[in-house]
Amino acid sequence: MGKGVGDSSRSRRGSEATKAGILDAARERFGAEGYERATIRSIAADAGIDPALVMRYFGSKEQLFAAAANFDLQLPDIAAIPRKSIGAALVAHFLDRWENDDTLKALLRASVSNPVAAARLRAIFSTQLVPAMASLFADRATAATRAGLVASQMLGLATTRYLLRLPAVVALDRAALVSWLGPTIQRYLTASG
Repeated sequence: MGKGVGDSSRSRRGSEATKAGILDAARERFGAEGYERATIRSIAADAGIDPALVMRYFGSKEQLFAAAANFDLQLPDIAAIPRKSIGAALVAHFLDRWENDDTLKALLRASVSNPVAAARLRAIFSTQLVPAMASLFADRATAATRAGLVASQMLGLATTRYLLRLPAVVALDRAALVSWLGPTIQRYLTASG
């Protein structure tokens, strides 16, 4: 006797529940241990499944990480910051986010070589930074352009400071980074295009 419609529906629900369980376990494990130390085996054990199922649903650790990545940039209310201080405030904010969230750095690292992780990182910036810029600019295209330029600087800083570890950039303290990059971000946000 073949499978009925009910069997197929139960199978889909079971697959969705398994996938959701893997993602929950991955978020917990990546959050607790970071990308490097978390393993497929430990995530599978947390989810109560065989590691092969993790690979079946997600293909690789990088793809699992990208799917599990649910980051909030925790952007400040840009409209509430004095206009002449927005650039410095954003640089300071992003430094806090990069320095206090190893999983955000792991997503950046994975995004360099993994298209799924790159898409996830793009989505984080486009769905969070662009709307924040919209409070300053009535035109969404202008907000998107300026947000893209801000992202280019913040992602460039993170890449050179935390991934490539360029000595001259690593050596700069927080105040120096804000002093160097703040005016650039400020120009992106306030100069006429």
